Amino acid sequence: MKKLQILLLFLIIIGGIIFRLYRSNGPVADWHSWRQADTSAVSRNFVNLGFDLLHPRFDDLSNVASGLDNPEGYRFVEFPIYNAFQAGLFVAFNNLTLEQWGRIVSIFASVLTILLLFLIVKRHSSTLSAIIASFFFAFLPFSVYYGRTILPDQLMVTSSLMGILFFDLAVEKKSNFKPILFFILSLIFTTSAFLLKPYAIFFALPIVYLAFSRFKFTAFKKWYLWLYLIISVLPLILWRNFMSNYPQGIPASDWLFNGGNIRFSGAFFYWLFADRIGRLMLGFWGLSLFALGFLKKLQKKEFLFFISFFLSSLIYLFVIARGNVQHDYYQILIVPTIAIYLGLGGSFLLSYKGVSKIITWIMFTVITLFCLSFSWYFVRDYFNIVNGSIVKAGEAVDKMLPKDAKVIASYNGDTSFLYQTKRKGWASMEKPLPEMINMGAQYLILVNPTQADINLGKEYKIVTLNKDFVIFDLLKK
Repeated sequence: MKKLQILLLFLIIIGGIIFRLYRSNGPVADWHSWRQADTSAVSRNFVNLGFDLLHPRFDDLSNVASGLDNPEGYRFVEFPIYNAFQAGLFVAFNNLTLEQWGRIVSIFASVLTILLLFLIVKRHSSTLSAIIASFFFAFLPFSVYYGRTILPDQLMVTSSLMGILFFDLAVEKKSNFKPILFFILSLIFTTSAFLLKPYAIFFALPIVYLAFSRFKFTAFKKWYLWLYLIISVLPLILWRNFMSNYPQGIPASDWLFNGGNIRFSGAFFYWLFADRIGRLMLGFWGLSLFALGFLKKLQKKEFLFFISFFLSSLIYLFVIARGNVQHDYYQILIVPTIAIYLGLGGSFLLSYKGVSKIITWIMFTVITLFCLSFSWYFVRDYFNIVNGSIVKAGEAVDKMLPKDAKVIASYNGDTSFLYQTKRKGWASMEKPLPEMINMGAQYLILVNPTQADINLGKEYKIVTLNKDFVIFDLLKK
């Protein structure tokens, strides 16, 4: 039986890798390319300007993100651990593009999460639940797509789960290893998760539960638990404090909590629970397995452990209300919870003794196939290039214009076009052109040009013009 478990897990992991390699060599012009471009731009600047982790920069010099002009292109969000991996691998092994290395970092983290989910669920439930949970994390189309995007979120999820697993091992009563080793490893990964994305704090609830489950209220008297708390959050506090010295590089974020007073509105519940979770992630049919996950009979401790994941996800959705409604990539953080309850639900269905095994397996197979099929139907366009013209224009700019040229890659503030040019500049015409020229703008690039766009040639020299893009030299009349 153990050999069969290993074989199944191995096949799931291999399948997870293969699926995540789908279009992994494509340009950063797919769904949510603007956020991927911003992330990859920081890595590219590490390669070009040096690995200054305390002063991350990207290509956008505009005031769109922070409301302040940003002539140095500072980009202060998460601590650039992900970018250090992406850029470092590119420098060490430049046989692939920077973008491909970014995707590989995400794929590695996502595939490692498949294994982590198996180990975590198996420790607190059955092997069958663990296999099914790993299977769904590996093959849910939403998980596949975001498991190969150039974003730090997946690495944060992996680090969080590593922190939970090692903490679980550290507080285990009977352990063949010294708990201090697991304690230190848990601390390292939890601290990294907080630095990768502060939202990881919401997913520390399983660690809190494990501490109280093991020590009860004497947990308050354990000095090393207090040390764990202080050390894990201190680097994040220091980083956020350091960031405040560069307000021009900090994107506005207050709106993420409850912009437009959307929390608990009808739109809030529709977009998150009906559209994102029900339609996009679970393809409607997966909702039945997810619901069955709450019916699986577990010991009290195991039940509370998994509930801590559910509550973490729920609190995260409620607190970061507008951010989650606005951007579906914010739900990357709750995919492990979804997979866990799909695993528990699938195990409950297949182990149900009121119906014959054949019937339960048929039901499970049909639900799974429809879940994955419908989810794929909704997610498949995410892999497509949204606007091929920005890629063509970017290639032309890189061939024709000086490397140090500052450009206006006007795309309504979307930095994915600017990223394609491999130049610093602005992603929108935030000010009148004469003012932007005074700020250093040398070229203007517009994609899918209209006649009104082409008419700018009366004032500025057209470098090149075709149906996909037009390039103006702003310093020549």
